[in-house]
Amino acid sequence: MTPTTTPAPAAPTLRTAQIPPNGLYEGRRVLRRLPDGVAERPYELFALVPQSATIGAEISGVDLSRPLTTELRDELNRALLEWKVLFFRQQHLTSLQQRQFARNWGELETNPLLEPGDSDDVVRFDKSAGATPSFENVWHTDVTFRPRPAMGAVLQLREVPARGGDTMWADMAAAYDNLPEGVRARIDRATAEHDFLPGFRRFYGPERLAPMQDVFPPVTHPVVRTHPANGRRMLFVNTSFTTRIHGLERAESDELLRLLFQQAHVPEFQVRFRWQAGDIAFWDNRATQHYAVNDYGDARRVAERVAIAGDRPY
Repeated sequence: MTPTTTPAPAAPTLRTAQIPPNGLYEGRRVLRRLPDGVAERPYELFALVPQSATIGAEISGVDLSRPLTTELRDELNRALLEWKVLFFRQQHLTSLQQRQFARNWGELETNPLLEPGDSDDVVRFDKSAGATPSFENVWHTDVTFRPRPAMGAVLQLREVPARGGDTMWADMAAAYDNLPEGVRARIDRATAEHDFLPGFRRFYGPERLAPMQDVFPPVTHPVVRTHPANGRRMLFVNTSFTTRIHGLERAESDELLRLLFQQAHVPEFQVRFRWQAGDIAFWDNRATQHYAVNDYGDARRVAERVAIAGDRPY
């Protein structure tokens, strides 16, 4: 008698279900703060408290109203490169002192498209009911429409609302590290056009912008730039100023840029800072995007920013 064989159970089947491709998905993030080959070292001249895994550190024990020694400047610069944005509480600098601190990193930049403070190289953001909007509620990197975008910026809050008004920064080296390999292959040698018009057209009319078109013609930057100080590769496109990727049809460029723009929205790449009057944030504009949160209604928020001239991205 031939034994009977019990058939193997059928493999379970799943119904077809798929989310749209090219989005942000759940999963582990690669959070690499330092470039390869760079070791952790202690800070000798101040205390540093990290605010997230890769970006943002609060510095204490430094009085920014006083001139920096060479040693202190160098250690702060190392902290800036390693943490990308530094926070200093309760400094209450005058505009002159803020400018003097920023000059430790280079010449200061002027911006004729924004309202000045008490000097052409100080931008003043005075927000209350009826004020002209500006770059809030949008992720962006400052002035990428220039051939040499700002190296960094020093922002001080002079008046803060009772609630809200935070600023967030995103680590664009982490954003690049976490892109799928196929996307990195598409963009590693790509270039993109940057133009001041899309960002500023949200709150200025043609009579203000038309005279500036010859001053600020469109410029080309790499989609992925290399940090000149440490060699990190960083995503270098942003919602306010990047208009298209060269060599692609418009639809393909738009689709790819939408994916790249989304990367700043990943919480693991971000730090969020709750301001008090007199606080200072100093960020590396080459390596970050930032987002000023306008969630304070008609309350007043007054900030002054000094930008440091940068180099040509490569």
